[in-house]
Amino acid sequence: MLTEILTGLLVLLGGFFTFAAALGVVRLPDVFIRMHASTKAGTLGCGLILLAAAIHFGQIEIVARALAAIVFLMLTAPVGAHMIARAAYRSGVPLWGGTVIDELGRGQSRSARRTAAEDEAERLDRSTVTNRGATTSST
Repeated sequence: MLTEILTGLLVLLGGFFTFAAALGVVRLPDVFIRMHASTKAGTLGCGLILLAAAIHFGQIEIVARALAAIVFLMLTAPVGAHMIARAAYRSGVPLWGGTVIDELGRGQSRSARRTAAEDEAERLDRSTVTNRGATTSST
């Protein structure tokens, strides 16, 4: 009886966190904050549901598999979210307008910071103008 109550509470709590993660993905303003919500709350929700399954069945094989899945989720979800967020940031996905500081931009707002592609394009434009001026003045 106690295990059934504990299992039920864990499933409900896991469902709540999973729902909160889904709601965060739908309602939050930018990709970085959405990924934070889905990773943190989603991982916790899935972990709680897997823990409920392990307690409910109680067999050593199922408990071992559930614990292995929980450890796998805890190790891979944050790393995967970090890599996706890093790729999104580097590819120029805009930050939410209410973002106070861009730590990777060294305190500058995202719009004030130039991308490497813009710097390279300007360098090429300058070298083209310089080369044209050199050939024009020599003729």
